[in-house]
Amino acid sequence: MAGNSQRRNRRTTSKKGAQVGSGGQRRRALEGKGPTPPAEMRKGHPKQRVAQAKAKRAASAQRRAAGGRGGKSASELVAGRNPVVEALRAEIPVTALYVQQYIDNDDRVREAVKLATERGVPLMEAPRVELDRMTGGLNHQGLALQIPPYDYAHPDELTEAAAEQADAPLIVALDGVTDPRNLGAVVRSVAAFGGHGVVIPERRAAGMTAGAWKTSAGTAAQVPVARATNLTRALEAYQKAGLTVVGLAADGEVDLTDLEVLDGPVVVVVGSEGKGLSRLVGETCDLRVRIPMPGGAESLNAGVAAGVVLYEAARRRARR
Repeated sequence: MAGNSQRRNRRTTSKKGAQVGSGGQRRRALEGKGPTPPAEMRKGHPKQRVAQAKAKRAASAQRRAAGGRGGKSASELVAGRNPVVEALRAEIPVTALYVQQYIDNDDRVREAVKLATERGVPLMEAPRVELDRMTGGLNHQGLALQIPPYDYAHPDELTEAAAEQADAPLIVALDGVTDPRNLGAVVRSVAAFGGHGVVIPERRAAGMTAGAWKTSAGTAAQVPVARATNLTRALEAYQKAGLTVVGLAADGEVDLTDLEVLDGPVVVVVGSEGKGLSRLVGETCDLRVRIPMPGGAESLNAGVAAGVVLYEAARRRARR
């Protein structure tokens, strides 16, 4: 139509290339985009669809496990870039690494993916809304790590393991200890001083979480942790099996240096730092023992107290 060539903004050339006002898009398109991401993280790749389907199935299984009880705990999610990287560095058992779609890569994301790939951990790409739901709205920063349920032992299995080794059982029971780091520290001390396991109550107590695994420095893979429905009844069963139950208390009647029973079959019961032993557990103990503290400190946390007693037990047993 006549006059059309005079319309404003009409393109009058077929020449290709960057035009005025393009913002340099073509120039940026030529810049490198870094290493090629794994197939599971590439949009439209068949492996990505498989990974997304696995992520949904794993999330459903986690929701079912969260309400379960028995010999295994519920699976756990570690959320956040730093916690995920630290957990992978500590070689905590994991079943999947969830990575948010279109995540902004930084050193932590790259290290998490690298560590997971080296260990053969499945990489699951998930939309942000799915990660928000899985983590309960935590600040996951695009990364979440799934920890498998811990398979707890039965309290009887600890004495059976000692019998197989032809050794007098040395067991630590925790009463009301709610900090997973203390549990991990106790597990580490049990491994260091030749103990045969740890017993924890099923309720109102720390379990084998990612924090406990990390503090144990890998020894949780060697030391069994048993969970008792009722700690008092578990201690009574140990007494019937010939073990002496020793409770740690600031006002204990026996000094640790005078405790001769440590070279025989024994259960050392450690209470919480604040409340100490509960009434029923304290009444069940055969002996109440105090740790001498010439420095004047009122108490030690559970991990340190257990380590002191376990060292004394190992010292006495080495002299037999």
